[in-house]
Amino acid sequence: MKKILLIVAVSLIGVAASAQKFAHVNFNELVQLMPESDQARAVMQESQKNAQESYQEMMNEFQDKYSKYQQNVNSYTPATRKTKEDELTQIQQRIQEFSQNVEQELQEQQQKLMEPIYKKAQEKMNEIAKAGGYIFVFDRSAVLYVDETQSTDITPECRKALGIPEDRTMEALQAELAAKAQTSAQ
Repeated sequence: MKKILLIVAVSLIGVAASAQKFAHVNFNELVQLMPESDQARAVMQESQKNAQESYQEMMNEFQDKYSKYQQNVNSYTPATRKTKEDELTQIQQRIQEFSQNVEQELQEQQQKLMEPIYKKAQEKMNEIAKAGGYIFVFDRSAVLYVDETQSTDITPECRKALGIPEDRTMEALQAELAAKAQTSAQ
């Protein structure tokens, strides 16, 4: 009797395991190609540009004052020399503090901009997975191997639900970003 129960239990486990549905998705691709990510990148690019301009203004101020200091150092009284050196030191400290602060602020801004984008992508993926009856959805970029015959790629469905054009690819995005970087560098 125990053998029969064991055989039935093993059979039920085997049937249950074979009925499980698995899916995979390229989550990074979804997030990067979403229209909202384009808007976030534009905001970040503008913020980085403004930060760079502010940094350059401070550097120009330092260079101007340092040049004047070097030109006139021999004509300064000790008190004037000390005042000018202190002023240059303060400018250097301001530049250093600005660099540290702006880097942290830019990282926080990017995180704040991307958080709702990740959330939206996650929610759409969850909806599609539930509707499809999948018990597990693996991120393709975090899995070393996926047997395509036993796992369904729901990336195309997610792309459509997120409003990502069919012809938009990671390669096209990289080319677009490279072209923008080259244009702004000129």
